[in-house]
Amino acid sequence: MQHRLSRSATHSPAKHLLALAIALGLPSLAHAEAAADATDLDEIVVTGTRTDVAIEDSLVPAQVIDREEIERTQARSLPELLKGRAGINLTNQGGAGKLTSLFLRGAESDHVLVLLDGIRVGSATAGTAMFQDLPVDQIERIEIIRGPRSSLYGSEAIGGVIQIFTRKGGDGFSPHFRIGAGSHNLREASAGFSNRGERGWISAEGAYQQTDGIDACRGSGTLFQGCFADEPDLDGYRNVSVSLRGGYELTDALAVEGHFLNADADNEYDGSIFGGNETETTQRVAGGKLTWTPSDRVKVAVQAGRAWDKSDAYFRDAGVRSYVNTFDTQRDTASVQADFALGEGQLLTAGGDWQQDHVTSTTAFTIDSRDNTGVFLEYQGRFGAHQLQASVRNDDNEQFGNHATGSVGWGMDLSHGFKLNASYGTGFKAPTFNDLYYPFGGNPELEPEESKSLNIGVGQYTETWNWTFNVFQTRIDSLTGYDSFFNLVQADKARIRGAELTFAATLAGWDLSTQLSYADPRATARLTADGDENPNYDNLLPRRAPRTGRIDVDRSFGDFRFGTTLNAASARYDDAANNVRVGGYATVDLRVEYAVNADWTLQARAANVFDREYETIAWYNQPGREYGLSLRYQPAR
Repeated sequence: MQHRLSRSATHSPAKHLLALAIALGLPSLAHAEAAADATDLDEIVVTGTRTDVAIEDSLVPAQVIDREEIERTQARSLPELLKGRAGINLTNQGGAGKLTSLFLRGAESDHVLVLLDGIRVGSATAGTAMFQDLPVDQIERIEIIRGPRSSLYGSEAIGGVIQIFTRKGGDGFSPHFRIGAGSHNLREASAGFSNRGERGWISAEGAYQQTDGIDACRGSGTLFQGCFADEPDLDGYRNVSVSLRGGYELTDALAVEGHFLNADADNEYDGSIFGGNETETTQRVAGGKLTWTPSDRVKVAVQAGRAWDKSDAYFRDAGVRSYVNTFDTQRDTASVQADFALGEGQLLTAGGDWQQDHVTSTTAFTIDSRDNTGVFLEYQGRFGAHQLQASVRNDDNEQFGNHATGSVGWGMDLSHGFKLNASYGTGFKAPTFNDLYYPFGGNPELEPEESKSLNIGVGQYTETWNWTFNVFQTRIDSLTGYDSFFNLVQADKARIRGAELTFAATLAGWDLSTQLSYADPRATARLTADGDENPNYDNLLPRRAPRTGRIDVDRSFGDFRFGTTLNAASARYDDAANNVRVGGYATVDLRVEYAVNADWTLQARAANVFDREYETIAWYNQPGREYGLSLRYQPAR
C-alpha cells in the first residue's frame, strides 16, 4: 500500500497543484490593480519584535490569520487551519485529536516557540506544543514569524515563533453561538460573549467537539514496524474548552488585563499496554499583564503566567481500562519590558524574562525542575527609506549556563510599494527533560542546539494586493539524535535552504491567496559520534515534505459565499536513512455559506472531495472525504 500511495494516489497531484498555484497566483500580479476592494494593509504584528509593527514593515517574514479568515475557511482544528501555510509542514498520527507535529522552515518540531496570549506553552518533557488540543473556536488571531527569534525570546525559536491570541471581542455587548455536525459522527457547539464599556472589557467562551474518528493506524503487530499495534477500530476524540479574557483601564496611563484557557481532551489511538491506547490531556494557560504608559515616549509592561501540560495514559482491552502513566509539566514565566521612543522613528526596548519548568511524572526524573533568566536589548530605527532592527539576548540557564544570541535586520522602501529586506540571526534550543533525564535513554551531558540563519526577501504592498518572496538558509549545530545503540548524542548537523512565495489579492470580487514553500533540510555531519562515516550524510531530515502549496479562492454572490482550498505536499521520508518513502498528496476542499439574515449564517463544507488516500507519517491513516454543516449566530453591528 505504501508503494501505491507514493506512485499513484498522491505524487502527481502534488506537482499539479504547485503548478496550478503558480498559474493562478503570479499572472494575477499584472492585473490586480483593477480590483475594487482593498487588501487590508493595516495589519499589526507584535511577535516579531515584541512591539507593534505594521506587517509590511516587518523585517522578518510574518503572517497573520484573523478571526474572519478562521470563520471563512471553516477549519475545525488548529492543524487544519495551519495546513499548507508558508513554511509550515505538518504530520499527524491518524486524524482528529491525534498527535500533530509542526515543522517550520524545515527545522525540528521542537524548534518552534509557541506562545498563547504572550505565555510560553508546550511540554517541558517532550518539548513541543499540543497543537491538536488547542481549540480553534477559542482563537481570535494567530501570528506566524518565520525565522529565528531567540534574540528576543530565548530557547526554541530556531525555526520561528507562533503566537495564538484568544478571543477578545469588540465594542459593546456581542454574543455569538455555533452548532455543527459532520462525518464520523462529528458533533460540536460553541458559544460566548464579549462586552466592552468605557474603561473595561470582558470576553468568555466555551466550546465542545466530539467525533468517533477513523482507524488511526493501518496496523502492524510486528516489532519495529508501523505503530507497534494492530487495533482495527475507530479512534475517537473529545475536547471541552473554556476561555476568559478581561481588562480594565485603571487610569489613563495604567491598564491591567488577564486571561485563562482550559482545554480537556479525551483521545483514543492505536497503542499497547506499555504506552496505552487512550489519553486524558489538559492544556491550561493563565496569565496577567500590567501596562504603564506615563507618556507617549515610554511604555512599561509586566507580565506573568503559568502553563500546564498534563497527560494521563490508559490501556483499554476487552472493556477493561487500566492506568499506564502520567506526564505533568508546569511552566511559570514572568517578564518585564520597557519601550523608549528616542525620537521620530527610533525605538529602544529593554527587558528580562524568567522561566521555571517543573515536571511531575510517574516516571522518575533525576532532576525535575530548572529555571532560566534572560535579558534582552532591541533597537528599531527608520532613516528615510531605510529600516534597521538589531537585538541581543543572554540566557542564564540553571543546567547549561549562559547562552548569547543576536539578530540584525535591514529593510529599504522602494518605489511603487516595493520593499527589500535582509536579516541574520542566531538561535538555540535547550535540551528537554526527556533529552536530559529520561531514565530510558536520556543524556545529561547534552548541550543546547545552535543555529545561524540568513533571510533575504522582496515584496510589494499596494491597496489592492501584496506579495512576498523570501529565500533563506539555516545551519544547525549539535543537533540531537540517536546513535546506532539508541543513545541520545549531538554528533549531527543540518543545513536547510529554502524559499517561500506568498500572494494575496482581491480581483474582480474574487479573494485569492497563494502560498508556496520549498525547503531542503539535509544532514551535514560526515562522521557519527563514534567517529565512523555517517550513513545518513546528505540525507533529507525525516517527515518534512520539501515542497508544499496552498491556494485559497473565495467569492461572494449576494447572500451566498463560495470558496475552495487546494493543499499539496510532495513526498517525504519517514526515517533518517531515507529508506521509508511517504508519498506526496493533493486535496481539494469546498465550502459554501448562506446568510439567512444579518445575524444567522448557514455553513457547509466538503473536505478532500476527491477522497485522496494519503499519509503524513508511514502507517498512520488520514481521513478521506468528509462533510460538515453548521449554523452560526452573531448579531450584526
